[in-house]
Amino acid sequence: MLEVRSIFKGFAGVPALSDISFEVSENEYITLLGSSGSGKSVMLRIMAGLLNPDAGQIFLRGEDITNRPCHERRIGFVQQKYALFPHLNVFDNIAFGLRHRNNDRMTDESLITRKVSEMIELVGLTGQEQKMTGQISGGQKQRVSLARTLVTSPEICLLDEPLGALDANLRERMTIELQNIRKELGISFIHVTGNEFEALAMGQKMLVMSEGRIVQQGEPQTLYTMPQDLITAKSMHSFNIFSGDMMADYLKAGIKGKVPATKISRASHCAVRMDKISVANSSAKASGLEATFLTSEFLGNKVIYFFKTNDNRICEVEDHMSLSEPKLLNANSTYRLSWDASDMLLYDENKQLIS
Repeated sequence: MLEVRSIFKGFAGVPALSDISFEVSENEYITLLGSSGSGKSVMLRIMAGLLNPDAGQIFLRGEDITNRPCHERRIGFVQQKYALFPHLNVFDNIAFGLRHRNNDRMTDESLITRKVSEMIELVGLTGQEQKMTGQISGGQKQRVSLARTLVTSPEICLLDEPLGALDANLRERMTIELQNIRKELGISFIHVTGNEFEALAMGQKMLVMSEGRIVQQGEPQTLYTMPQDLITAKSMHSFNIFSGDMMADYLKAGIKGKVPATKISRASHCAVRMDKISVANSSAKASGLEATFLTSEFLGNKVIYFFKTNDNRICEVEDHMSLSEPKLLNANSTYRLSWDASDMLLYDENKQLIS
């Protein structure tokens, strides 16, 4: 339905986007994950028509909309800071686009009331219609911003960090509600975030951006379990990354099983998922990477254990509470860490996965 083709954008000679290409299918939820400065918000503003690319094209249902004004694109944009009108109440904020858009402006107040009321019910704001925006919570403001965009019936809705300003409980609830709203309306969402858990949980397809490029795209589960490049692995925040001169020693010490020598000879980086590492007491018979236990962090459904290796690198081990009891480890004591060869990912000097 939407095709982004070879988009380039720079500011003052510094590239912000380089050769960005991807497609959005009908009724699809896409998450775009990237750290601050990766270019994800710039890409969103180009799709919305708020910025012009230096090169490349954007097509919506086969039509080139690259240079089309934002109000003629049929693309909705929910901004990070809500951008609500403080002098209007909830109802009038949502109705604003219907009353004031350039094309197909609505003048029938009974029709406006019906459409806005339907949208208010959909986003869970019934009873809040006459409140001013200063009288409602952050979560309610997010719903007003979303409703104001969706009431105009866009073909695609762009969401820029929509959950970033919400507390943890409200963020979790809105995660479910955004999915339900999208399914109810049957339109595509492109959701930009810097939170990997949010991106993994919500996306049917996930894009990972770094330094103005899309480094990998695909199903969230595939990106999590088998990242094709080291940047994607780092973006998951679930892997220990070993690189440099010590990597060969780490492999010899920590691996249970065999890895072909041809793969090891090509490897410059190694990634091991935190929940795939075993911990054993240090003894003459035990094998594994020697490390000193520092501390642990209890996170409700899991525990993270922090170890320091002999070359002062931090290695994290994750235990899920549903799978095992918490480990009883002594601070400043030495343990041995190990992992199966099948759970180890090797990357070459270009940070690409070695197959």
